[in-house]
This record gives sequence, C-alpha cells and structure tokens, in this order.
Amino acid sequence: MSPRHLLAGGALALLLVGCGGDDGGSAPDPIATASPTPAPTPAPTPSPSPSPTTTAVTRGAVATFASPWAMVFLPDGRLLVTERGGNLRVVTTAGAVSAPVSGTPAVVARGQGGLLDVALDPAYASNRRIYLSFAEGGQGGTGLAVARGTLTLDAGGGRLDNLQLVWRQVPKIANDDRHFGGRLAFASDGFLFITAGERHQGAPAQATGNTLGKIVRIDPDGVLPAVADPRPEIWTLGHRNPYGLVLATDGRLFSSEMGPEGGDEFNLIERGRNYGWRVVSEGNDGEVLPRHSTRPEFAAPLVSWTPVIAPGGMIQYTGTRFSGWNGDFVLAGLTAQGIVRVRVSGATASEAGRIGLGARIREVEQGPDGAIWVLEDGGSGRLIRLDPA
Repeated sequence: MSPRHLLAGGALALLLVGCGGDDGGSAPDPIATASPTPAPTPAPTPSPSPSPTTTAVTRGAVATFASPWAMVFLPDGRLLVTERGGNLRVVTTAGAVSAPVSGTPAVVARGQGGLLDVALDPAYASNRRIYLSFAEGGQGGTGLAVARGTLTLDAGGGRLDNLQLVWRQVPKIANDDRHFGGRLAFASDGFLFITAGERHQGAPAQATGNTLGKIVRIDPDGVLPAVADPRPEIWTLGHRNPYGLVLATDGRLFSSEMGPEGGDEFNLIERGRNYGWRVVSEGNDGEVLPRHSTRPEFAAPLVSWTPVIAPGGMIQYTGTRFSGWNGDFVLAGLTAQGIVRVRVSGATASEAGRIGLGARIREVEQGPDGAIWVLEDGGSGRLIRLDPA
C-alpha cells in the first residue's frame, strides 16, 4: 500500500498553462467538459525558476484505461485502478486488465466528477474492505461522497459487497461539476481523512457550516456527521481543490492543491489552520487576489507554482530504486506533463526536480520494488512504469 494511504494520529492544455482552475486544463476526454477561465491583468508573479536535477528514466507502458483517476497496490502486487466513468478494475503489473468490479456506487461522470480515489482499509488483509470517493447526484445537484465495501477477487475481476455510504459533502452544488477534490488517507487509529474541494464556489471555503473547501476527518465506523456549525469533521479549511494527501515519514501531513490562474500549492496541513482561499492566494481568479504574505493569519504554502503544474496525485518516495529520492515528495503534473519532485527540509520546501513525460499525468504511486507508476489523464490514459535509466 502507498504511504499516502497510511496516516498516523491528500491545443486546450496549452491555453491553460497559466491556469490550474479547471483541473489543469482538459485533455481530449469525453468526461471532462469544463471551460477555461480568462486570465486577468496583471498576471500572477511567476515563481522563482527552480534549479532542479534531471533523472533519466525508462518507460514501460503497461495498460490503457478510459479516463483513469487513481490507483493503489494490493498486497499481492496487483493494482486497483479507478476510471472516472464508474469502473474499478484489477490490473496486473504485466498489463492484464480485468472486467469492471461489480457493486461499485453509481456516479455522476460529468465535468471533473465520476469515480475518483480508491484506498485500502488499514486492516485490508483481514477484512478486504476498500473505500471509494466519487461524485454522486441528489437533491440540489452533485457532491463528493465516500463509500466502502468488501472486495472479493475472482478470475473475472471481482465484486464489492455490503456497499455502505460513510460520508457525503454538504451542500450539493447545481450547474457546476468542478473541484471535487476526493483524496482519501487513513490514520493508524482508523480515522479517515478526505480532501473536499470547494466546488468552484470560492467563499464557502471560509465557512464552517459546510464541507466545501475543507480537509475533513471522520470515523468511518461511526454515523454520518451531524448537521452543525462548525461541522464536526472539519480538520482544516480555506482550500480550493486539493488533489494530493500524504503523511510523511516524520509524521507530518502534506497536501497538494490546484490554484486558480497561477498559485498551485504544496502545503503542510495542521489541524485547525485556515489556508486562505478565496481571501488570499498566490494566483489570481478573474481579479488580482491578495497574497498570503499580506494576511499572516492564513497558512501560506511551502511551495507555490506560477506558471502552474496542475498537481494531481502525490506520494512520498520511500524506496531506493531512484537514488537520492528517498523522502522526497513526487507529484503528478497535469499541465506540467510529467512528475514534479519536492524536497522538504524542516519548515521549508523547494522543487528538486522534474521528469517530463509528454502527457498529462493524473496519478502517481510507488510500487513494491521502488519503481514509480503513473497514470496518464484522458480517454486513453496509459498506466506506465518508470525506472531509472
């Protein structure tokens, strides 16, 4: 299982190179339909140019999927891969792809919504339970939700039994299918963390009576959180569209987050902190926004990117196959069209390297042997294994 799933005690593409607002731009993909937001004047201040190292890699394309979004390694070395259209598939590292697993939840596969993340229960080896985040429909529009079920594998793929909803975002949003977030990560005590995007609504990310623009923590064995203000599950607020969530080996929690027109973020996540959206940002949003430096009460990103990288999934690398990478964070880059490496040192962080892959990268995972696996975005997104050249 990837470290991000274990927590103790987150032509059109070129037009959007400066904008993370619509999922980093849309590849030719029948599911993604969001339109770009016009860039304001003046544009955000470009981030300082990094001096990253380069690493030569070999690439092995393993399989192809319809709009893949997330993956996780099973204990037997196979992977579970989600497709935004609603399918969950079992995949071998040799490229054998199963039929869809039956019993998955009904999803709204529209805009940036659909079937999103997949995570293994910390006790998966004994209970075979998995968790899925997804966009669901209902009264008022669409919203992020999380369900769990018991996975039974067979020669054709498998099935999910005892499907149970464990959390849903409130409120649902009509006429906008962007910014769901949806990353899942477990604490060692069994609590579940969820990144919940602000659904392109802006101001509600600052309110505590909803779960738009929040990172939340729930007890998946408990009842659905009660309606309250503040909502009891809120861990942090002021987020825009967080797509990565990782507990570092030093016990700290980090997230990656899409900014608007500039200002993608790599954040240290601390309980109770407010990360500022949409009061402050390192990017603009149809108007020039104040920067974090003007409002010190808001938690500023450790790293921000302008032009954007449009971060997707994220891991902390803990292997030895890529020499010198141990402890670094590796982010999937949609607009960056590759992977981006970040190194944390105490209370600071900086970009340490990039590998261009010539395609929008949606997801990244570390394999059991230390190889890095990525999923390309789009209607024919490939699963690719990366090894040092």
